[in-house]
Amino acid sequence: MRLVEKSNWTGIGVVFNRSNIKEALGRPEIDRTGVYVLVGRPEDSALPIVYVGEGDPVRERLKSHNSNKDFWDWCVFFVTKDNSLNKAHVQRMECRLLELAREAKQCRLDNRNCPNPPTLSEADEADVDSFLLDMLSVLPLVGLTAFEKPQSRSIAQELLQIEAKGIRATGYEGSSGFVVCAGSGVVGEETPAIQPYVSALRRDLISEGVIVSQNDSLLFSQDHIFGSPSTAAGVILGQSVSGRKRWRTQDGTTLKELQTGDVDNNASFD
Repeated sequence: MRLVEKSNWTGIGVVFNRSNIKEALGRPEIDRTGVYVLVGRPEDSALPIVYVGEGDPVRERLKSHNSNKDFWDWCVFFVTKDNSLNKAHVQRMECRLLELAREAKQCRLDNRNCPNPPTLSEADEADVDSFLLDMLSVLPLVGLTAFEKPQSRSIAQELLQIEAKGIRATGYEGSSGFVVCAGSGVVGEETPAIQPYVSALRRDLISEGVIVSQNDSLLFSQDHIFGSPSTAAGVILGQSVSGRKRWRTQDGTTLKELQTGDVDNNASFD
């Protein structure tokens, strides 16, 4: 079990594995109003399954999910140290987290419905959204990136490309991972030697609408973050590859050469 705090923030996060739920139920924070995320890793998917909820207090909701939901392996919930959140506040945070997850498409949501956000004063909305921003900055640190969307590429971030088998894809190294740009092509056929994880991720991205069919071709419908350039390249090419060697600048410099500073002026495309 871990407790997560930030300087000058009234919030506190509690992270625990399902096997430690008895310990979590003994924490005083669980008797406060808050928002929570359940996370599981299914065997048939490369994306995590996520459920977002709120509780007033959190305790009864988590006890219920421990009895009625099988998929989750761990949980993180957020409350305030001064118990300043109310039901409407956490309902707004729940709605916003669901919206972000649906936009990012980095997970499979277990939530069936997206509730309508409650009516709050302008001041309350600002306070809740500020609290949420702090939450979102904490979540990647505990291993949850389901709510992250790629940031716009900066001038300093080199645009890289893959051209092979009749497709062209572009991407760049972002602060949260490797970003493949919208409109990038995807090879339709997988090789027999493709890693099961990469094959499962291709299926997931097609299912979630990140990769779509257009004019008998596959392409990315939106920017998407990958954990590594190799995973990104593997999804695009339908095979297991070294992303550091396959991603290149327009003049043929590989990502590996950019990272090491060892640039081959005679580089050529594969």
